[in-house]
Amino acid sequence: MIKNRFKIDTNTMDIKQKVGLRVKALADISGLSIKHLAWDSNLDPAYIYSVIRGERNISLIAIEKICSAVGISVSEFFNDTEFTN
Repeated sequence: MIKNRFKIDTNTMDIKQKVGLRVKALADISGLSIKHLAWDSNLDPAYIYSVIRGERNISLIAIEKICSAVGISVSEFFNDTEFTN
């Protein structure tokens, strides 16, 4: 399981911000730039950046593509400390 290595208080974040934080952490942990993550997940880099900034309601299909690009399951994506509250 890939855990978020950042110490950020996620209790005050909305779900879009939590998902964005998770996407950024997965890219960092996997050693992928956002552009490479976008390429590997067949998503536009601008879309990924807007997700990371918490500006988008990301679809489950896009989450599945990102998970596939970093080699985790969708359940692992949500099995992190950001999503315990």
